[in-house]
Amino acid sequence: MHVRLEAPFIITPKFDKREGKLLTMRWLIPPNSNLSKNYEMVMKLLSERRRGFAAAANPRPLGQPAQVQTKVLENKVVVASAESQLPICRVSITFRAGARFENYESLGASHMLRIAGSLSSQNATAFALTRNLQQKGVSLSVTSDREVVSYTVESTLDNVECGLHYLQEVVQPAFKPWELSDAVPWIKTQVAAVPPQVRAVELAHKSAFRHGLGNSVYIPKFHIGSLSSETLLHYVANNCTASRCAVVGLGVEHDALVGFARSLPLKSGDGKSDSSTYHGGDARKDTPGNYTHVAVAGQGAGLSNQKEALAFSVLQYAMGAGAVTKRGNVNGAMGQAVHAAVGEGNFAFAALNASYLDAGLFGFVVSADAQKVGKAITAATKVLKSGSVSENDVSRGKALLKLAVLEAYGTDKDALTEMGVQACLTKQVQSADALVSAIDSVSAQDVQAAAKKAGSSNLSVGAVGNLSHVPYASELV
Repeated sequence: MHVRLEAPFIITPKFDKREGKLLTMRWLIPPNSNLSKNYEMVMKLLSERRRGFAAAANPRPLGQPAQVQTKVLENKVVVASAESQLPICRVSITFRAGARFENYESLGASHMLRIAGSLSSQNATAFALTRNLQQKGVSLSVTSDREVVSYTVESTLDNVECGLHYLQEVVQPAFKPWELSDAVPWIKTQVAAVPPQVRAVELAHKSAFRHGLGNSVYIPKFHIGSLSSETLLHYVANNCTASRCAVVGLGVEHDALVGFARSLPLKSGDGKSDSSTYHGGDARKDTPGNYTHVAVAGQGAGLSNQKEALAFSVLQYAMGAGAVTKRGNVNGAMGQAVHAAVGEGNFAFAALNASYLDAGLFGFVVSADAQKVGKAITAATKVLKSGSVSENDVSRGKALLKLAVLEAYGTDKDALTEMGVQACLTKQVQSADALVSAIDSVSAQDVQAAAKKAGSSNLSVGAVGNLSHVPYASELV
Protein backbone atom coordinates (compact mmCIF):
# COMPACT_ATOMS: atom_id res chain seq x y z
CA MET A 1 0.00 0.00 0.00
CA HIS A 2 1.48 3.32 -1.08
CA VAL A 3 0.12 6.76 -0.27
CA ARG A 4 1.73 9.50 -2.34
CA LEU A 5 2.40 12.86 -0.73
CA GLU A 6 3.70 16.09 -2.20
CA ALA A 7 6.47 14.85 -4.49
CA PRO A 8 8.98 13.45 -3.85
CA PHE A 9 7.65 11.86 -0.62
CA ILE A 10 6.26 8.34 -0.60
CA ILE A 11 5.00 6.75 2.61
CA THR A 12 4.96 2.97 2.81
CA PRO A 13 3.03 1.82 5.90
CA LYS A 14 3.16 -1.76 7.10
CA PHE A 15 0.14 -3.04 9.02
CA ASP A 16 -0.53 -5.97 11.29
CA LYS A 17 -3.62 -7.37 9.53
CA ARG A 18 -4.85 -9.30 12.56
CA GLU A 19 -4.75 -6.35 14.97
CA GLY A 20 -4.97 -3.49 12.47
CA LYS A 21 -1.97 -1.71 13.96
CA LEU A 22 0.56 0.40 12.17
CA LEU A 23 3.93 -1.28 12.70
CA THR A 24 6.40 0.66 10.59
CA MET A 25 6.49 3.55 8.18
CA ARG A 26 9.22 4.18 5.63
CA TRP A 27 9.94 7.50 3.94
CA LEU A 28 11.30 7.09 0.41
CA ILE A 29 12.91 10.33 -0.74
CA PRO A 30 15.36 10.86 -3.61
CA PRO A 31 18.78 11.15 -1.90
CA ASN A 32 19.91 14.28 -3.74
CA SER A 33 16.73 16.33 -3.25
CA ASN A 34 16.53 19.37 -0.97
CA LEU A 35 13.62 17.77 0.88
CA SER A 36 15.79 14.73 1.52
CA LYS A 37 18.51 16.88 3.07
CA ASN A 38 16.01 18.77 5.23
CA TYR A 39 14.32 15.58 6.41
CA GLU A 40 17.61 13.84 7.20
CA MET A 41 18.80 16.89 9.15
CA VAL A 42 15.55 17.03 11.12
CA MET A 43 15.68 13.36 12.06
CA LYS A 44 19.39 13.54 12.96
CA LEU A 45 18.90 16.51 15.25
CA LEU A 46 15.85 14.93 16.87
CA SER A 47 17.84 11.74 17.52
CA GLU A 48 20.65 13.76 19.12
CA ARG A 49 18.07 15.61 21.18
CA ARG A 50 16.62 12.34 22.48
CA ARG A 51 20.06 11.05 23.53
CA GLY A 52 20.92 14.25 25.34
CA PHE A 53 17.63 14.82 27.07
CA ALA A 54 18.30 12.33 29.86
CA ALA A 55 21.27 14.40 30.97
CA ALA A 56 19.16 17.54 31.14
CA ALA A 57 15.66 16.57 32.18
CA ASN A 58 14.67 20.19 32.79
CA PRO A 59 16.64 22.38 30.36
CA ARG A 60 14.72 25.46 31.52
CA PRO A 61 13.87 25.89 35.23
CA LEU A 62 10.17 26.01 36.03
CA GLY A 63 8.83 29.55 35.91
CA GLN A 64 11.84 31.00 34.09
CA PRO A 65 10.84 32.94 30.95
CA ALA A 66 11.67 31.27 27.66
CA GLN A 67 14.62 32.60 25.65
CA VAL A 68 13.56 32.62 22.00
CA GLN A 69 15.55 32.07 18.78
CA THR A 70 13.99 33.46 15.59
CA LYS A 71 14.76 33.06 11.89
CA VAL A 72 12.96 34.17 8.70
CA LEU A 73 13.38 31.64 5.87
CA GLU A 74 13.82 32.38 2.19
CA ASN A 75 10.11 31.74 1.53
CA LYS A 76 9.18 34.21 4.34
CA VAL A 77 8.16 31.52 6.85
CA VAL A 78 9.09 32.67 10.38
CA VAL A 79 10.64 30.01 12.65
CA ALA A 80 10.94 30.55 16.41
CA SER A 81 12.01 28.10 19.11
CA ALA A 82 12.82 27.94 22.82
CA GLU A 83 13.78 25.38 25.44
CA SER A 84 10.97 23.61 27.25
CA GLN A 85 10.56 23.12 30.99
CA LEU A 86 9.54 19.46 30.78
CA PRO A 87 10.37 16.51 28.48
CA ILE A 88 7.43 17.49 26.29
CA CYS A 89 7.77 18.85 22.76
CA ARG A 90 5.26 21.40 21.49
CA VAL A 91 5.23 22.55 17.88
CA SER A 92 2.72 24.91 16.32
CA ILE A 93 2.10 26.01 12.72
CA THR A 94 0.32 29.37 12.72
CA PHE A 95 -1.26 31.03 9.69
CA ARG A 96 -2.61 34.54 9.35
CA ALA A 97 -5.98 33.13 8.31
CA GLY A 98 -8.35 34.28 11.05
CA ALA A 99 -11.95 35.41 10.78
CA ARG A 100 -11.07 38.95 9.67
CA PHE A 101 -10.05 37.60 6.23
CA GLU A 102 -13.44 36.05 5.49
CA ASN A 103 -15.82 37.66 3.01
CA TYR A 104 -19.58 37.32 3.12
CA GLU A 105 -19.59 34.10 1.10
CA SER A 106 -16.95 32.47 3.34
CA LEU A 107 -18.14 33.64 6.77
CA GLY A 108 -17.31 30.87 9.24
CA ALA A 109 -14.41 29.44 7.21
CA SER A 110 -11.95 29.88 10.09
CA HIS A 111 -14.37 28.02 12.38
CA MET A 112 -14.46 25.21 9.82
CA LEU A 113 -10.65 25.06 9.90
CA ARG A 114 -10.91 24.28 13.61
CA ILE A 115 -13.40 21.53 12.81
CA ALA A 116 -11.25 20.14 9.98
CA GLY A 117 -8.41 19.44 12.40
CA SER A 118 -10.15 16.18 13.28
CA LEU A 119 -11.25 15.34 9.72
CA SER A 120 -9.41 13.78 6.78
CA SER A 121 -6.47 15.55 5.19
CA GLN A 122 -5.27 15.36 1.60
CA ASN A 123 -3.21 12.23 2.35
CA ALA A 124 -4.67 10.66 5.50
CA THR A 125 -8.14 9.72 6.65
CA ALA A 126 -9.66 10.97 9.90
CA PHE A 127 -9.40 7.41 11.24
CA ALA A 128 -5.69 7.20 10.43
CA LEU A 129 -4.97 10.56 12.05
CA THR A 130 -6.87 9.68 15.21
CA ARG A 131 -5.63 6.13 15.60
CA ASN A 132 -1.95 6.79 14.94
CA LEU A 133 -1.79 9.89 17.13
CA GLN A 134 -3.54 8.07 19.98
CA GLN A 135 -1.21 5.09 19.70
CA LYS A 136 1.76 7.42 20.20
CA GLY A 137 0.09 9.53 22.90
CA VAL A 138 0.31 12.68 20.76
CA SER A 139 -2.12 15.56 21.33
CA LEU A 140 -3.36 17.58 18.34
CA SER A 141 -5.37 20.80 18.64
CA VAL A 142 -6.52 23.60 16.34
CA THR A 143 -7.36 27.09 17.61
CA SER A 144 -8.26 30.32 15.86
CA ASP A 145 -9.23 33.92 16.50
CA ARG A 146 -9.76 37.00 14.34
CA GLU A 147 -6.13 37.10 13.23
CA VAL A 148 -4.62 33.61 13.18
CA VAL A 149 -5.30 29.87 12.93
CA SER A 150 -2.87 27.61 14.83
CA TYR A 151 -2.26 23.86 14.52
CA THR A 152 -0.42 22.42 17.54
CA VAL A 153 0.95 19.02 18.52
CA GLU A 154 2.25 18.01 21.93
CA SER A 155 4.20 14.82 22.47
CA THR A 156 7.05 13.23 24.34
CA LEU A 157 10.43 13.56 22.66
CA ASP A 158 10.40 9.89 21.60
CA ASN A 159 7.24 10.43 19.52
CA VAL A 160 7.89 13.88 18.10
CA GLU A 161 8.56 12.45 14.63
CA CYS A 162 5.04 11.05 14.48
CA GLY A 163 3.63 14.33 15.79
CA LEU A 164 5.46 16.41 13.18
CA HIS A 165 4.40 14.08 10.38
CA TYR A 166 0.70 14.40 11.18
CA LEU A 167 1.04 18.09 11.94
CA GLN A 168 2.19 18.44 8.34
CA GLU A 169 -0.89 16.49 7.30
CA VAL A 170 -3.55 18.52 9.10
CA VAL A 171 -2.42 21.77 7.49
CA GLN A 172 -3.58 20.22 4.19
CA PRO A 173 -7.31 19.67 4.90
CA ALA A 174 -9.43 17.83 2.33
CA PHE A 175 -12.91 19.11 3.35
CA LYS A 176 -14.66 16.00 2.05
CA PRO A 177 -18.36 16.82 1.56
CA TRP A 178 -19.67 13.81 3.49
CA GLU A 179 -17.44 14.63 6.48
CA LEU A 180 -18.59 18.26 6.47
CA SER A 181 -22.18 17.04 6.43
CA ASP A 182 -21.55 14.64 9.33
CA ALA A 183 -20.00 17.49 11.36
CA VAL A 184 -23.12 19.71 11.21
CA PRO A 185 -24.64 18.50 14.56
CA TRP A 186 -21.28 19.05 16.28
CA ILE A 187 -21.01 22.57 14.82
CA LYS A 188 -24.54 23.42 15.93
CA THR A 189 -23.69 22.27 19.44
CA GLN A 190 -20.57 24.45 19.52
CA VAL A 191 -22.46 27.53 18.34
CA ALA A 192 -25.28 26.94 20.83
CA ALA A 193 -22.78 26.58 23.69
CA VAL A 194 -21.13 30.00 23.20
CA PRO A 195 -21.39 31.88 26.56
CA PRO A 196 -23.56 35.03 26.51
CA GLN A 197 -20.63 37.22 27.63
CA VAL A 198 -18.68 36.04 24.56
CA ARG A 199 -21.69 36.73 22.36
CA ALA A 200 -21.80 40.28 23.72
CA VAL A 201 -18.12 40.82 22.85
CA GLU A 202 -18.71 39.37 19.38
CA LEU A 203 -21.58 41.81 18.85
CA ALA A 204 -19.42 44.71 20.07
CA HIS A 205 -16.86 43.82 17.38
CA LYS A 206 -19.63 43.69 14.79
CA SER A 207 -20.91 47.14 15.70
CA ALA A 208 -17.37 48.54 15.91
CA PHE A 209 -15.88 47.28 12.64
CA ARG A 210 -18.87 45.91 10.66
CA HIS A 211 -16.61 43.85 8.36
CA GLY A 212 -13.15 42.35 8.70
CA LEU A 213 -12.50 42.47 12.43
CA GLY A 214 -16.28 42.62 12.81
CA ASN A 215 -16.55 39.01 11.59
CA SER A 216 -17.32 36.54 14.35
CA VAL A 217 -14.93 33.71 15.22
CA TYR A 218 -18.00 31.44 15.14
CA ILE A 219 -19.78 30.39 11.98
CA PRO A 220 -23.14 32.16 11.45
CA LYS A 221 -26.19 29.90 11.67
CA PHE A 222 -27.17 30.53 8.05
CA HIS A 223 -23.83 29.13 6.88
CA ILE A 224 -23.86 25.94 8.97
CA GLY A 225 -23.86 23.09 6.48
CA SER A 226 -23.79 25.41 3.46
CA LEU A 227 -20.06 26.18 3.06
CA SER A 228 -18.88 24.00 0.19
CA SER A 229 -15.59 22.14 -0.08
CA GLU A 230 -14.57 24.43 -2.94
CA THR A 231 -15.17 27.56 -0.85
CA LEU A 232 -13.10 26.22 2.04
CA LEU A 233 -10.26 24.98 -0.17
CA HIS A 234 -10.14 28.38 -1.86
CA TYR A 235 -9.94 30.06 1.56
CA VAL A 236 -7.04 27.81 2.59
CA ALA A 237 -5.21 28.36 -0.72
CA ASN A 238 -5.45 32.14 -0.35
CA ASN A 239 -4.58 32.46 3.33
CA CYS A 240 -2.47 29.47 4.36
CA THR A 241 0.63 30.46 2.37
CA ALA A 242 4.33 30.63 3.21
CA SER A 243 4.43 34.41 3.64
CA ARG A 244 1.55 34.20 6.15
CA CYS A 245 3.01 31.31 8.17
CA ALA A 246 5.03 30.90 11.36
CA VAL A 247 6.42 27.66 12.81
CA VAL A 248 7.19 27.79 16.52
CA GLY A 249 8.32 25.10 18.92
CA LEU A 250 9.33 24.37 22.49
CA GLY A 251 11.65 21.48 23.32
CA VAL A 252 12.81 21.07 19.70
CA GLU A 253 16.25 22.08 18.43
CA HIS A 254 16.09 25.27 16.38
CA ASP A 255 17.90 23.76 13.38
CA ALA A 256 15.54 20.79 13.39
CA LEU A 257 12.55 23.12 13.44
CA VAL A 258 14.02 25.13 10.56
CA GLY A 259 14.40 21.93 8.55
CA PHE A 260 10.82 20.92 9.31
CA ALA A 261 9.55 24.35 8.27
CA ARG A 262 11.42 24.13 4.97
CA SER A 263 9.84 20.75 4.21
CA LEU A 264 6.27 22.09 4.54
CA PRO A 265 4.40 22.03 1.20
CA LEU A 266 3.33 25.70 1.35
CA LYS A 267 2.36 27.78 -1.67
CA SER A 268 3.62 31.29 -2.26
CA GLY A 269 1.41 34.37 -2.31
CA ASP A 270 0.50 37.23 -0.02
CA GLY A 271 -3.19 36.38 0.28
CA LYS A 272 -5.95 38.78 1.19
CA SER A 273 -5.09 42.00 3.02
CA ASP A 274 -7.60 43.64 5.32
CA SER A 275 -7.62 47.07 6.89
CA SER A 276 -10.51 47.50 9.30
CA THR A 277 -12.00 50.91 10.01
CA TYR A 278 -13.54 51.71 13.38
CA HIS A 279 -17.15 52.96 13.24
CA GLY A 280 -19.10 52.38 16.48
CA GLY A 281 -22.80 51.65 16.96
CA ASP A 282 -25.13 49.04 18.42
CA ALA A 283 -25.65 45.29 17.99
CA ARG A 284 -28.28 43.77 20.25
CA LYS A 285 -29.87 40.35 20.73
CA ASP A 286 -32.90 39.94 22.99
CA THR A 287 -33.21 36.64 24.83
CA PRO A 288 -35.59 35.55 27.61
CA GLY A 289 -34.58 35.79 31.26
CA ASN A 290 -33.70 38.35 33.91
CA TYR A 291 -29.99 38.64 33.28
CA THR A 292 -28.11 40.91 30.86
CA HIS A 293 -24.61 40.81 29.37
CA VAL A 294 -23.19 43.95 27.78
CA ALA A 295 -19.88 44.88 26.15
CA VAL A 296 -19.15 48.60 25.67
CA ALA A 297 -15.97 49.68 23.89
CA GLY A 298 -14.27 52.61 22.22
CA GLN A 299 -11.36 52.74 19.83
CA GLY A 300 -8.21 50.98 21.04
CA ALA A 301 -4.72 50.44 19.63
CA GLY A 302 -3.17 48.07 17.11
CA LEU A 303 -0.10 45.91 17.70
CA SER A 304 1.75 47.78 14.96
CA ASN A 305 2.14 50.66 17.45
CA GLN A 306 3.69 48.79 20.37
CA LYS A 307 3.95 51.74 22.74
CA GLU A 308 0.29 52.66 22.37
CA ALA A 309 -0.78 49.01 22.57
CA LEU A 310 1.14 48.58 25.84
CA ALA A 311 -0.42 51.79 27.19
CA PHE A 312 -3.87 50.31 26.57
CA SER A 313 -2.81 47.05 28.24
CA VAL A 314 -1.68 48.99 31.31
CA LEU A 315 -4.97 50.90 31.21
CA GLN A 316 -6.89 47.61 31.18
CA TYR A 317 -5.32 46.47 34.44
CA ALA A 318 -5.55 49.96 35.93
CA MET A 319 -9.29 50.11 35.25
CA GLY A 320 -9.94 46.65 36.64
CA ALA A 321 -9.26 43.49 34.62
CA GLY A 322 -11.07 41.32 37.16
CA ALA A 323 -10.30 40.03 40.63
CA VAL A 324 -6.65 39.02 41.08
CA THR A 325 -7.55 36.43 43.74
CA LYS A 326 -10.47 34.04 44.02
CA ARG A 327 -13.53 35.89 45.37
CA GLY A 328 -11.43 39.04 45.54
CA ASN A 329 -12.65 42.60 45.07
CA VAL A 330 -12.75 44.30 41.67
CA ASN A 331 -10.03 46.94 41.80
CA GLY A 332 -9.60 49.94 39.55
CA ALA A 333 -11.68 53.07 39.08
CA MET A 334 -14.08 51.47 36.61
CA GLY A 335 -14.61 48.33 38.66
CA GLN A 336 -15.20 50.30 41.84
CA ALA A 337 -17.71 52.54 40.04
CA VAL A 338 -19.68 49.49 38.89
CA HIS A 339 -19.62 48.02 42.40
CA ALA A 340 -20.91 51.29 43.86
CA ALA A 341 -23.73 51.45 41.30
CA VAL A 342 -24.89 47.84 41.64
CA GLY A 343 -24.31 47.47 45.39
CA GLU A 344 -24.42 43.96 46.77
CA GLY A 345 -26.37 42.56 43.81
CA ASN A 346 -25.07 39.80 41.58
CA PHE A 347 -22.77 41.16 38.89
CA ALA A 348 -19.55 40.43 37.02
CA PHE A 349 -17.23 43.02 35.50
CA ALA A 350 -13.92 43.17 33.64
CA ALA A 351 -12.15 45.76 31.53
CA LEU A 352 -11.93 44.77 27.85
CA ASN A 353 -8.83 45.28 25.71
CA ALA A 354 -8.59 43.66 22.28
CA SER A 355 -5.54 44.58 20.19
CA TYR A 356 -5.14 43.39 16.61
CA LEU A 357 -2.45 44.18 14.08
CA ASP A 358 -3.85 47.52 12.91
CA ALA A 359 -6.78 48.30 15.23
CA GLY A 360 -8.23 47.58 18.64
CA LEU A 361 -11.08 47.95 21.11
CA PHE A 362 -11.01 49.18 24.69
CA GLY A 363 -13.91 49.20 27.12
CA PHE A 364 -15.61 46.85 29.54
CA VAL A 365 -17.87 43.82 29.84
CA VAL A 366 -20.54 43.68 32.55
CA SER A 367 -23.15 41.07 33.48
CA ALA A 368 -25.88 41.92 35.96
CA ASP A 369 -29.59 41.68 36.76
CA ALA A 370 -31.66 43.37 34.07
CA GLN A 371 -33.00 45.91 36.58
CA LYS A 372 -29.51 47.05 37.63
CA VAL A 373 -27.44 46.67 34.49
CA GLY A 374 -28.34 50.15 33.23
CA LYS A 375 -26.81 51.75 36.34
CA ALA A 376 -23.68 49.63 35.97
CA ILE A 377 -23.26 50.62 32.31
CA THR A 378 -23.77 54.30 33.07
CA ALA A 379 -21.24 54.26 35.92
CA ALA A 380 -18.55 52.44 33.92
CA THR A 381 -19.11 54.61 30.84
CA LYS A 382 -18.70 57.75 32.94
CA VAL A 383 -15.24 56.56 34.02
CA LEU A 384 -14.38 55.57 30.44
CA LYS A 385 -15.47 58.96 29.09
CA SER A 386 -13.57 60.88 31.76
CA GLY A 387 -10.24 59.86 30.21
CA SER A 388 -8.41 60.17 33.52
CA VAL A 389 -6.32 57.63 35.42
CA SER A 390 -4.57 58.17 38.75
CA GLU A 391 -0.85 57.64 39.25
CA ASN A 392 -1.53 54.83 41.73
CA ASP A 393 -3.77 53.02 39.23
CA VAL A 394 -1.10 53.33 36.53
CA SER A 395 1.56 51.87 38.83
CA ARG A 396 -0.72 49.01 39.80
CA GLY A 397 -1.66 48.41 36.17
CA LYS A 398 2.00 48.19 35.12
CA ALA A 399 2.80 45.76 37.91
CA LEU A 400 -0.14 43.49 37.03
CA LEU A 401 0.69 43.60 33.32
CA LYS A 402 4.30 42.61 33.96
CA LEU A 403 3.05 39.74 36.11
CA ALA A 404 0.78 38.59 33.26
CA VAL A 405 3.65 38.75 30.74
CA LEU A 406 6.03 36.78 32.95
CA GLU A 407 3.35 34.18 33.66
CA ALA A 408 2.67 33.80 29.94
CA TYR A 409 6.36 33.30 29.14
CA GLY A 410 6.89 31.13 32.22
CA THR A 411 4.65 28.25 31.11
CA ASP A 412 5.25 26.27 27.93
CA LYS A 413 1.66 26.27 26.65
CA ASP A 414 1.14 30.03 27.01
CA ALA A 415 4.64 30.79 25.73
CA LEU A 416 3.98 28.76 22.57
CA THR A 417 0.75 30.67 21.92
CA GLU A 418 2.43 34.04 22.46
CA MET A 419 5.36 33.09 20.22
CA GLY A 420 3.05 31.94 17.43
CA VAL A 421 0.97 35.12 17.40
CA GLN A 422 3.97 37.45 17.52
CA ALA A 423 5.91 35.54 14.85
CA CYS A 424 2.93 35.39 12.51
CA LEU A 425 1.81 39.02 12.87
CA THR A 426 5.06 40.94 13.42
CA LYS A 427 7.66 38.52 11.96
CA GLN A 428 9.62 38.58 15.23
CA VAL A 429 9.29 37.35 18.82
CA GLN A 430 10.23 39.57 21.73
CA SER A 431 11.70 38.16 24.90
CA ALA A 432 9.96 38.58 28.25
CA ASP A 433 12.74 40.90 29.42
CA ALA A 434 12.24 43.14 26.38
CA LEU A 435 8.50 43.34 26.99
CA VAL A 436 8.97 44.11 30.68
CA SER A 437 11.41 46.90 29.78
CA ALA A 438 8.91 48.26 27.26
CA ILE A 439 6.18 48.24 29.93
CA ASP A 440 8.46 50.12 32.32
CA SER A 441 8.95 52.80 29.66
CA VAL A 442 5.19 53.48 29.45
CA SER A 443 4.50 56.76 31.25
CA ALA A 444 1.39 57.96 33.02
CA GLN A 445 0.92 60.45 30.17
CA ASP A 446 0.84 57.57 27.66
CA VAL A 447 -1.87 55.83 29.66
CA GLN A 448 -3.84 59.09 29.99
CA ALA A 449 -3.63 59.56 26.20
CA ALA A 450 -4.93 56.03 25.68
CA ALA A 451 -7.83 56.64 28.06
CA LYS A 452 -8.75 59.86 26.26
CA LYS A 453 -8.62 58.15 22.86
CA ALA A 454 -11.02 55.41 23.95
CA GLY A 455 -13.35 57.78 25.79
CA SER A 456 -13.59 60.37 23.02
CA SER A 457 -14.40 57.89 20.22
CA ASN A 458 -17.84 56.71 19.17
CA LEU A 459 -18.81 53.87 21.48
CA SER A 460 -19.72 50.36 20.34
CA VAL A 461 -22.32 48.40 22.30
CA GLY A 462 -22.96 44.65 22.10
CA ALA A 463 -25.75 43.34 24.32
CA VAL A 464 -27.36 39.93 24.92
CA GLY A 465 -30.20 39.05 27.29
CA ASN A 466 -33.02 41.09 28.79
CA LEU A 467 -32.32 44.47 27.19
CA SER A 468 -35.15 46.46 28.76
CA HIS A 469 -32.70 48.70 30.67
CA VAL A 470 -29.72 48.70 28.28
CA PRO A 471 -29.02 52.17 26.80
CA TYR A 472 -28.06 52.63 23.16
CA ALA A 473 -24.60 53.88 22.18
CA SER A 474 -25.98 57.35 21.30
CA GLU A 475 -27.38 57.65 24.83
CA LEU A 476 -24.03 57.00 26.52
CA VAL A 477 -22.60 60.50 26.88
